[in-house]
Amino acid sequence: MDAEFAIRELTEDDVPAVVTLCAGALDLPEDAAEAAEIVLRLRERPAPESPAQHRTLGYVALDPEGLVLGTVLCSIAQRDPSVGHIDLIAVRPDARRRGIGRALIVRAEAGLAGLGAAEVLIAGNSPYYAWPGIDVRYTPAVCTAMALGYEQDRTAWNMTAHLVAGSRALRETATAEKRLADGGVTVRSAVRDDIPRLIDFATRNFGGDWPGEITDSIGRDRAGCHIAERDGEILGFAAYGSSRPSWFGPMGTASTAEGLGIGGVLLRRCLADQRAHGHERVEIGWVGPLPFYSGAAGARIERVFFLYRKQL
Repeated sequence: MDAEFAIRELTEDDVPAVVTLCAGALDLPEDAAEAAEIVLRLRERPAPESPAQHRTLGYVALDPEGLVLGTVLCSIAQRDPSVGHIDLIAVRPDARRRGIGRALIVRAEAGLAGLGAAEVLIAGNSPYYAWPGIDVRYTPAVCTAMALGYEQDRTAWNMTAHLVAGSRALRETATAEKRLADGGVTVRSAVRDDIPRLIDFATRNFGGDWPGEITDSIGRDRAGCHIAERDGEILGFAAYGSSRPSWFGPMGTASTAEGLGIGGVLLRRCLADQRAHGHERVEIGWVGPLPFYSGAAGARIERVFFLYRKQL
């Protein structure tokens, strides 16, 4: 511990100060603009039916007068209680290069180890995450991770769809929806009663990573989900706003329905909603099929993330 700062566990009373800190310490404007949403999302506790092992921790570094100089938020993996995650690390610009970031991560590692973690990832812990990993432009965070023995594990990227007049992202969907309807496929907004069927569809077709994100996209402020179905059978879905208001995803179409144009319609319906919420650009998080998003929405890769791993 440095004589100029002390570290203690974050309390709910600290959250407003942590939001203010992050609004000034997150160097990229798209992150700083959603500082409140990011902090509150990462601090969110799972619903009673969620896996018991998903637990969150947080710590703050304070100067002698009690000013918050830095913070770290971390959690236990939802699917594997032996894995911890560093979800956010932020230090005031005028307090950097004093060892605060390193000290916060070391404290977070100890806290996660106390919950049973044998390994720590600097990577998104779905469904409660704000980034896939460290944006490569956050150079101090990359350097800190390397200095503390984290090894680069994977690379991920986000694409950006610009929601401006005339863009591919905002092409109308009425014509395509009529064509789908002529083939017996209905496209509509999802409601809470759809959640069990959507979770079953996503789990059967794509594995168990998306139920939480799907659930939290329906009925959430500035979030939503659209589905395509035929004769009561879900053929595809697209969701937005679960992780952050300006982010799109996840989405998926059943293999038996590929080629019908369902994915493009669902994607653009979500983007139209997000434009109506005031977003002029939307990030498509942790992208897999690059050509699809490029063709359907004119999206481009604009963020690249390094994901890190360390054995405790």
